[in-house]
Amino acid sequence: MHIEQNILDKVNEWLTPTFDNQTQEDIKEMMTTSPKDLEESFFKNLEFGTGGMRGIMGVGTNRINKYTLGKNTQGLSNYMIKSFPGEQLKVAIAYDCRHNSNTLAKVVADVFSANGIHVYLFSDMRPTPELSFALKYLNCHAGIVLTASHNPPEYNGYKVYWQDGGQLVPPQDGEIIEVIEALNYSEIKFEANENLIEYIDIAIDEAFAKSTVENASFNTPAAAKENLKIVYTSLHGTSIKAIPGVLAKAGYTDVNIVPEQEVPNGDFPTVKSPNPEEPEALSMAIALSDKIGGDIVIGTDPDSDRLGVAVRDTDGKMILLNGNQTMVIMTAFLLEQWKRAGKIDGKQFIGSTIVSTPMMLELASGYNVECKVGLTGFKWIAKFIKDFPELTFIGGGEESFGFMVGDAVRDKDAVGACLLVCEIAAQAKAAGSTLYKELLNLYVDFGFYKEHLISLTKKGISGMQEINQMMIDLRENPMSEINGQRVVCIEDYENSTSKNMFTQEIESISIPKSNVLIYYLEDGSKICARPSGTEPKIKFYFSVNSPLNAVENAKEIELELDTKIKNIIAEMQLN
Repeated sequence: MHIEQNILDKVNEWLTPTFDNQTQEDIKEMMTTSPKDLEESFFKNLEFGTGGMRGIMGVGTNRINKYTLGKNTQGLSNYMIKSFPGEQLKVAIAYDCRHNSNTLAKVVADVFSANGIHVYLFSDMRPTPELSFALKYLNCHAGIVLTASHNPPEYNGYKVYWQDGGQLVPPQDGEIIEVIEALNYSEIKFEANENLIEYIDIAIDEAFAKSTVENASFNTPAAAKENLKIVYTSLHGTSIKAIPGVLAKAGYTDVNIVPEQEVPNGDFPTVKSPNPEEPEALSMAIALSDKIGGDIVIGTDPDSDRLGVAVRDTDGKMILLNGNQTMVIMTAFLLEQWKRAGKIDGKQFIGSTIVSTPMMLELASGYNVECKVGLTGFKWIAKFIKDFPELTFIGGGEESFGFMVGDAVRDKDAVGACLLVCEIAAQAKAAGSTLYKELLNLYVDFGFYKEHLISLTKKGISGMQEINQMMIDLRENPMSEINGQRVVCIEDYENSTSKNMFTQEIESISIPKSNVLIYYLEDGSKICARPSGTEPKIKFYFSVNSPLNAVENAKEIELELDTKIKNIIAEMQLN
């Protein structure tokens, strides 16, 4: 097959003595046996997306390996040295259960230390939110997590955090990327200064657990905690290092761990995808819950920043809540707790994202707090906390099963969210209610909002081109009517415009640029199209709503909303 010259130039660079013999041998093998794989491995450089940098492990510029991560770390070191002249720089590094995470974490630690930077390296895998906490707790300048979140087993990744404990955001991420791209691989300092690498573990674990219990506990009686039957699965991930201990410390005694998924394993052998967004991922936990009469099922992804929650519906059947529903339940509970404590005075805010449920705006209005809405990714919610120090952050989330309680952790945190949702469930059960009934009560108060996500996987170069064309078509040939409802407004975050489709008036959007399109329909429905920043996917988010006058009518209204979503999907030819 024909391979472009710019790709061959990169390949030839990787066949020089700058790269180890094994890397060169692997490339030569691909050249003869898998030219298509060679092209995929070198056709671009790995990019920072919504959740840092993720990619398939292997050789090449478009793969996760010691050289691509070493180059990132060398560039970040150079940037830090320039940004903090005269200071003893400190970084914290954590890693998850994925293959090679521990060795890649050591490579990253080696490069930092070779540049005179003091490294706090976790001695074993730890949840991502604990890294965010540790960074602030140890007064570090930056932090790194080696993780690919819920991606398939062949992936790994590299997430960068700054002094506030949040992930990098513009313009700083762009400045750092410029420094990285200007580097040659030969400039990477791989020779560690072991005197600058300090291993951390139990002391940070205890501080993190203490902070979590303080932030996510809300005066739940001991008897109510003991009466809640919890089924929990770590899906072979890192949350097993934190969540059982935190729940025990908080007073929850009836915690039933799915034994087949308890041991960390980067192959994730019992699931197709270690993603709690997927109902199938929690099937073993739900089966255990049905067997023992559980009240609530909680599952977390490999690095423990997302959580999936399943509860019993009005018929007693276990159902998986979507991320919007768990976010609404937790946010409403926090707001009610703050209100009862007399702590709401108009100087508080909650956080959400442009692809999440509009019901968050209704909650904010109902409790006289502001709802700040940013782009997809928790780095934007963390940025709000930093940008508005005069306001107090209560909590916030996004539809992709992430939530953050307070600001001790500046990223989505399944550990704190797990405790919070148990608090809500325990208090509901003690009051003769359930978590699901509490959700239905919120629908009566604020409107029944129903969301749905379609995620289309398009791999490789051709997949990337197909995704790009889909976005071009939606931009240049916009639909004027969907499911009998006129399109009233189209927001284009790449062009920073909001266009009224009736008057053709265009207003500017102040949120940073991103390749996202949102269609708003006459009846309040919302359709969002967004290529993933970390996976070869394009995602379509649907939100529809209707008033609900009584809990007893919820099934009927939900059926109507489900039908509306199906009709929209069919008309957009996405099924």
